[in-house]
Amino acid sequence: MEVLEAYKPFEIQEIELSEWKQRPVKNNFFELVLVKSGSGTQCINYNESPYKEGSVFLLPPLKCHSFTINDTSKFVFLKFTDSFFRGVNKIQIDRNEWFKEASYILSNYNQLPGDILKSETDRLHIGNLFEMILLETRNYGEESVTLITSLMTSILEILIRNIRKSNYFDTDAKVSEERITKMLTYINENIDKTDLLKVENLADVFMMSPTYVSEYFKKQVQMPLREYIIKAKLKLVEIRLLNSDFTLTQIADDLGFTDVSHLSKTFKRYVGISIKEFKTNGNYMLLTRNACTG
Repeated sequence: MEVLEAYKPFEIQEIELSEWKQRPVKNNFFELVLVKSGSGTQCINYNESPYKEGSVFLLPPLKCHSFTINDTSKFVFLKFTDSFFRGVNKIQIDRNEWFKEASYILSNYNQLPGDILKSETDRLHIGNLFEMILLETRNYGEESVTLITSLMTSILEILIRNIRKSNYFDTDAKVSEERITKMLTYINENIDKTDLLKVENLADVFMMSPTYVSEYFKKQVQMPLREYIIKAKLKLVEIRLLNSDFTLTQIADDLGFTDVSHLSKTFKRYVGISIKEFKTNGNYMLLTRNACTG
């Protein structure tokens, strides 16, 4: 086993296993795994999916994931650490834009089993980017943080465009109709732009009457439009509370809540505990799709 710390914005680990050994896990912000060789099965929340050379997975911020190894497998784990988003490093980047993109990935593809990549060209790109990060970290250490950051930016962009192709949405309904798929994508990509999420704007964008938008949405998604939007926002609130140094005022302003009081009351209503209790517990609530039992 080789663990390489990319000087705290990221940590990278390359390991070859003939049987899976559960790794110590905490609620890390974001973690990817690339399968360099071997085959077997990935399990997330008791949902299984086969893996092979070149597979890329997003691991959930829980202990509830594992691999059943059929053939000796080499994995590369690439972990974002919260220090990157808390600004303790000295890299000159737009942290807010990074955080927004990484949060989009986590909130829209969290705890799903299976390969995150839909494009074989992108699979080749990801493999090359992982290899470059490994080589840079081994050979140049701290001098490579800026370059590694640039490489990670490319990885984020590739992941986002593959998520957009996946038609995954966190609903209890099976979404298949093209118009509702596009509407859900639009909502999730503009979740911080309150004006764009108003019924009147959605009606204009999707060529529907304003009176029909909410009815159509609830029929397709099995959830009221307003509730879906609030829960989507609160998932981002959870991510910011656990992984950033944003103040409650900044979070409320950025996500369209009237003020901190409005944010706090809404959070308590839908999450079931106060923001203070949530931060003390340190565990995702709405972002956790299914409880891990057994």
